[in-house]
Amino acid sequence: MYLLIPSAGSGKRMGADCNKLLLKVRSQPLLAWTLLAAEAANSISWIGIIGQPSDWDDFKAIIPDLGLTKPIELIAGGSTRQESVYNGLQALPAEAQQVLIHDGARCLVTPELLNACAAAICHCPGLIAAVPVKDTIKVVDQSGIIQDTPDRQQLWAAQTPQGFDVKLLKQCHAEGVRQGWEVTDDAALFEKCGIAVRIVPGEETNLKVTTPQDLAIAEFILHQRHLDREKQSW
Repeated sequence: MYLLIPSAGSGKRMGADCNKLLLKVRSQPLLAWTLLAAEAANSISWIGIIGQPSDWDDFKAIIPDLGLTKPIELIAGGSTRQESVYNGLQALPAEAQQVLIHDGARCLVTPELLNACAAAICHCPGLIAAVPVKDTIKVVDQSGIIQDTPDRQQLWAAQTPQGFDVKLLKQCHAEGVRQGWEVTDDAALFEKCGIAVRIVPGEETNLKVTTPQDLAIAEFILHQRHLDREKQSW
C-alpha cells in the first residue's frame, strides 16, 4: 500500500516559527512518530512526504535516525492541502492502484489503524477513519444564535488515514480544479462527485496536534504507550 503524508503544517497556532511537525514530543519530532507508525504497519510499502522544499533539509535530518526500511520520497507541496495532495498523487509510482493519505500532524496513529484502512480500501472506492461525535453539536449563525441541533447519532468526526482508488481520486481532483472547489479533505471531493465514502472506525487517541495543549496530550499518550510496552516485556 502507498502512503502519502501531507506535512506542511504551520506552527502559527503553536506559537512556533517553524513547521509544527518539527516540534518534538518525547525527544522525537512529530513527523518522526508518524513515520515510525508507517514503518511498523506491515501493509505500507512506500511513503511519500509532501511538504515545502524549505523544510526538506529538516525532514532529511530526521529520517536516517529512524531505521526505516521502506522507500521514502519527498514531494513538493502546493499552497493548500488540496494542491499538496494533488501533487502527491502525480508523484505516486505508476503501479499504485490504492493510496492512503494521512496527515503528518496525526502523529499518534497506530500501525493497526493504518493496516485496517489499507485492508478496507481494497473493497471500496473511498474511506475515512472517523469516530462518533460525543458532544452535542450546535449550528450557530454569525451573530452567535443557535440555528439547529443535529442528531448526534449521525455525526462522526473525520480523521486520517483516508483511503482512495488512485484513478478515481485523480479524476475527482481534476474535477475540483475545473469547478473551483475548495475542500479540507479528499473525501469531500468524492462526496461532491457522488462517489460513496465508507467509514472505518478510527481511534480516540488519533488526535491532530494543533495547539500546545495537543502537544501535552500527545506527550502523555506516548508516555503511556511506552509504559504499556514495558509492562508487556516483563
